[in-house]
Amino acid sequence: MASKLLKIGSLEAQSQIELSLRQAFELLEPQLRPPFPLTIPTPEEYLQLNWAILYGVLCEPHFAKIQIKYLHAIVTDGYCFFVSLLTRIVNELYFKLVESARIQLIWLVSEMIYVSAEGIDGVLVSLLRQIVGGDFSDGNLWLCFELVSLFLSKWNWLVEEGPLVLRSGLYTYLRVLADHCRFPGDLKLEALRRIEIEFCIRVLREQFHLCLKIGRDLLRLLQDLVHVPEFRAVWKDLVLNPGEFKTQGFEDVSQLYRERTSSRYFLLRITPEMESQLRFLLTHVKLGSQKRHQAWFMRKFLCGSERETLICDIVRFICCGHHPSNDIIQSDVMPRWAVIGWLLKSCRKSYVEANVKLALFYDWLFFDERIDNIMNIEPAMLLMVNSVPKYVDMTHTLLEFLLLLVDNYDIERKDIIVRGVASAFNMLVKKGVVGSIHVLTSCDALSPSLKEWLGRFLKAGISKEVQPSHLPRPSVPSSILPSSTTLETQTAVMGELIASKCATNDGVGTKAFDASVPISVEVVEPVMSCSSLVVTSESLDDAIENWVQRLGETVRKSNTIDIQILEKILLSFANLDGHKVTGDFALSPQSLSSKIAKELELNGYKLFSPLESIPNNSNCDDEVHSATALIIRTFIFSQHERLQEMLLSWSKHGFPVGKCLLSYALRLAYEAHAAGYLGNVMVPDNSVKVNDLGMPLLVFHMDVYFSFLNGGRKDPPEADLSTSKMDHQLVAKLVDGAFSAYRCFLMYSRNGLHKEADMTLARLLFSDLVSCSKWEKKMLRFSFCSIFCHLSDLSTGEEDIIKLLVALLDHANIVFMQFEIALKKFSIFGENTETIFYLIKNSLNWGFEEQHKVWGLIRSELAVSKVQVEKLILEIFCSGILDPNSASIAVEGLLMLCSCCMPTPELVGAIMLLPNNAFQDFSAAVLATWAVSNASMLFDSLANFLEKLDSKKGDFTLFSSTGIRINHSAILWLLNYFNTQGMKGNDILNKLSVNIPDMKSILQL
Repeated sequence: MASKLLKIGSLEAQSQIELSLRQAFELLEPQLRPPFPLTIPTPEEYLQLNWAILYGVLCEPHFAKIQIKYLHAIVTDGYCFFVSLLTRIVNELYFKLVESARIQLIWLVSEMIYVSAEGIDGVLVSLLRQIVGGDFSDGNLWLCFELVSLFLSKWNWLVEEGPLVLRSGLYTYLRVLADHCRFPGDLKLEALRRIEIEFCIRVLREQFHLCLKIGRDLLRLLQDLVHVPEFRAVWKDLVLNPGEFKTQGFEDVSQLYRERTSSRYFLLRITPEMESQLRFLLTHVKLGSQKRHQAWFMRKFLCGSERETLICDIVRFICCGHHPSNDIIQSDVMPRWAVIGWLLKSCRKSYVEANVKLALFYDWLFFDERIDNIMNIEPAMLLMVNSVPKYVDMTHTLLEFLLLLVDNYDIERKDIIVRGVASAFNMLVKKGVVGSIHVLTSCDALSPSLKEWLGRFLKAGISKEVQPSHLPRPSVPSSILPSSTTLETQTAVMGELIASKCATNDGVGTKAFDASVPISVEVVEPVMSCSSLVVTSESLDDAIENWVQRLGETVRKSNTIDIQILEKILLSFANLDGHKVTGDFALSPQSLSSKIAKELELNGYKLFSPLESIPNNSNCDDEVHSATALIIRTFIFSQHERLQEMLLSWSKHGFPVGKCLLSYALRLAYEAHAAGYLGNVMVPDNSVKVNDLGMPLLVFHMDVYFSFLNGGRKDPPEADLSTSKMDHQLVAKLVDGAFSAYRCFLMYSRNGLHKEADMTLARLLFSDLVSCSKWEKKMLRFSFCSIFCHLSDLSTGEEDIIKLLVALLDHANIVFMQFEIALKKFSIFGENTETIFYLIKNSLNWGFEEQHKVWGLIRSELAVSKVQVEKLILEIFCSGILDPNSASIAVEGLLMLCSCCMPTPELVGAIMLLPNNAFQDFSAAVLATWAVSNASMLFDSLANFLEKLDSKKGDFTLFSSTGIRINHSAILWLLNYFNTQGMKGNDILNKLSVNIPDMKSILQL
């Protein structure tokens, strides 16, 4: 019987999947016609119904809508099982499906998107894999059109639920567009090209933050389309004006260079069948018996004039998507490099061959051992080495292509590529993929000019152990963009490179733009001029280069000389102004900071490691004797702009610079405080040696300070003793200087890293402060006190910081802080009534314990501050935020606050005018408290208040349509109080009741 679902040859075995589908359909067909049964199917019946409905929808289009409604009615698993069946159909049977079944399959996928079926994104990705590159058959072009139309029609769902599908679709259509745009006059392709371009441009322009996750291969695909006007505009913005993409943090295409592309994208461009055959070839076929397998693969997948473009996709998959096990590598199975060599020999068109070579070497250009896998670059190296001497022409053409790429791929960012390729060579030798590079540099069969070229590169690259660049350049303002003609030359570079096998003279990019932001901050006067450092016979920049090279060699010893070398580097670099930079060494803050970090990390030390606690042993204290501590101290003492840029560069690369700066300043203040040098402890001898008090950071900071004063020279031992005897004023000045340096870094960081993020200095401070939350509680309490003392403008009244404080500190430490507040050593809330009001309003949503703590602090501060408590209380009670279920702690806090305050006329007036809400007895309770603690002042203030009411001179805003509203509980309390005192309360208040309807009505009761 002929299959309704598949196209099966006469000698081909029946598909087991189709058999299961058909049997389920034949068994349950009566249930798939209305009226549908009302019973709930058993789990086994449910699975069978899924099989049957899928077969019915694919084979009976006229009943499809009815059957899919039945599926909606019975579904219990979020369509998981049904979608899994769809995935199997697509992966295993798509190319055998009859035309009507393919149409129904696309319709069915659209229906599953409509109901947000679980796992439908996987089906869409599987369908993308069925699009074959270089295939211009009607069926393949139809699938291209249907899928891209589906993506555009379901755009909102893709953005919200299917970001992976969106990225996969972009990768797929950028790749096939390169084939489709190769025939601009083909009318059959015109409509398809137009809708594919629309989709890709929309993704790039509207969802570029998702595109970034594709990684560096996004640029490889885009460069094949620079001749298309729409993509030329995208390329222009990528290179010259990345701000057009409105993606936070994206500043330069070099950021994409350092993002490795996931292997899932390479799988998109080879079909599941092709993947299976390639993996079989690479895991089972022995070298020497591969020819018939290669011939079959060629006939099956690469037969056709345009199918040749698939080879670059296959090479990318072999390099990055198939990593054999050690057992396979050590066996006689055909290695990856041999398959790639065969594929390269199969290229008949020069542009295809160039694209394949680029696919082979692409990860070399930006290789970084921290994020890239050596298995991605291994095939190219082994192909070059193993082709000597029998196939030396292969070695020659590959090596020449690689070196041409280094010189021409991106001239403006050539340093990145040089670092990447050099790092790749270095890692291949280091990991033993090849014994050495001499097999290439000493090969007699290679041309002398090529060996000389390679030798020059190795000498300039590997000998310096260069670090891949991670520093995106700032966006170039549109006012300095080059002309359109210049840009056309620049953006066409890669097209010319491929067409002419890298014989191009232009680069992609723009001239470097200086976007440094000068910062003016009042800081402690620098204690050492960088110009005092003298470098002898060598030029300053050459000396720095030599010191950086020596740093990596000596850091393993962990002795003083290492710190001295780093100190020379930092101080000399700060003194580069006015000196001409010579040689190939880029003396920019970015390159120097990257190189220092790499040298230290290669030898087991990571800069700016987080400090979770104060070490007991000062010898292993990262804030005292370390490269990080030296960098921080140097910045604190000099605050040179070059050092600021270095710190910013480290911060850009994920180093917690701000956290470590803040940690250093807080600990310095803590040790100075504990030793009694901040006016807090009675110290009997002002010249006490703090060495005996266990204050290693303070001691070392002071010693380095005096060393800076002396031009970097160490004093004799007896002088060291005097440096341990500290002056209160000097210590306070140094502590202020540390916090001032931190503030300076925050400002520079905000201007350099968070220009478009609306990030305030207070938010940056909060982020850094969170990292100190693991310290011991005593130290943590002092940290908050120091923040409010030394960075008051960034912390006072800041809700996040205050909430963090009450969440981390226990009640005992909160009480100690209340003492400090009462002594007016610092302020937590400030004097802005609106700020305090909004803080109290937001605190109503905090936990009960946090609310109790914050009200303890509020009472302590407002009792001694100049804040107009009466205005705050009126605003709180009149705002309607006091719900009985959630505001009881706040009202209790207000009651205690009033008890702490003197009954001034203004405050008594505010209490008398409070509205009669859920807490109407509040006014009476406050008056009763004052009557006990300060009755004389209470009634003087009350008389003053009533006098103002009578004369209408008071500044009262709470009027009803009939007059002033007086709190009922306050009036009743006053009546009761006067009566208990033997006075006639009615007579006292009645004379004023004429103008106060509320009071009059109460008195008449």
